[in-house]
Amino acid sequence: MKTAQVYKDKIIVKDTENINLDGRKGAIVKVLGCGLCGSDIVKFREKIVHDGAVLGHEIVAVIEDINTDTNFKKGDKIVTSHHIPCGECTYCRHGNVSMCEHFKSTNIRPGGFSEFVYVSEEHLKNVAYLIPDNITDEEISFYEPLGCCVRAIKRCNLIEGDKVLVVGLGSIGLIMSEGIKAFGYKVYGCDLMEDRIKLANSFGIESYNSKNLDDFDKIIQEKSGGIDAVFMTSGADKALDVALKVVKKGGKILVFSSTPHNSGYPNNEIYYKELTIMGSYSPSPKDLKDSFDLLTSGRVNVKGLTTVYPIESIQQAFEDTIANKILKAYIKIS
Repeated sequence: MKTAQVYKDKIIVKDTENINLDGRKGAIVKVLGCGLCGSDIVKFREKIVHDGAVLGHEIVAVIEDINTDTNFKKGDKIVTSHHIPCGECTYCRHGNVSMCEHFKSTNIRPGGFSEFVYVSEEHLKNVAYLIPDNITDEEISFYEPLGCCVRAIKRCNLIEGDKVLVVGLGSIGLIMSEGIKAFGYKVYGCDLMEDRIKLANSFGIESYNSKNLDDFDKIIQEKSGGIDAVFMTSGADKALDVALKVVKKGGKILVFSSTPHNSGYPNNEIYYKELTIMGSYSPSPKDLKDSFDLLTSGRVNVKGLTTVYPIESIQQAFEDTIANKILKAYIKIS
């Protein structure tokens, strides 16, 4: 079977031995395609993974072989996430499921950028769904990343009438904004790239260039009277300046990205303004179910956000994503 593997700072496609169930519960699925996640980029660029690693987890697939107690069967077209929390540890009981050790240990094998993948029985029971006919493979591949956004929106605990600013209008910033709208809150967006600002506006997300902070702050104050919550979907250090400039006293900043220099928020700003700074990482099964419903009902629009690459061009997909030439890559495998 074909797999795309990290090898000497490149992603190469290799033929490897087919996988099978070998008596295990679960399914062998044929991967139709897999979205390229920002975490894949970070792992590749920062050399976090070893040579031979197969990245990718945002899979759309067809069941090839199955041994299960669920209702799934051979030939079913499914979408699944890659991690499952235990539901019982201290992290799960406090709502921090992505800190759960079981969550971190579960995955699809060998990885989404592979012609075939093993999906465990636990995945089938908790985070896998049949794909309806009314949505494309590229659109439903946003199931897991949108689930991450859903969890962030819930975690921020917004109230009716709150106004939200999303800083960074890449693919995650756009689907975060779409999710915030779907939950019923007023959302604004900002970025430094005019093409992304234009795209966000076409999605109904009132968006602005954040290059001149003073002018941008004046616009936001005039439009909304101030921002109740800022969602940080940009990984730029300077994005912190934007958040601190526009957030209301007593407001919230939701951190949804890492920054190159591991920048932090000033202690005194947090103290005197009574700001709440919180992080959000990965979703629970309930968040994923909500994501699935938002996508399949059309309440969140992801049409046209992806650029499709064949698996043989996966290195180019990584390079184009890193260079900001595209919003989101979808790797077509079968």
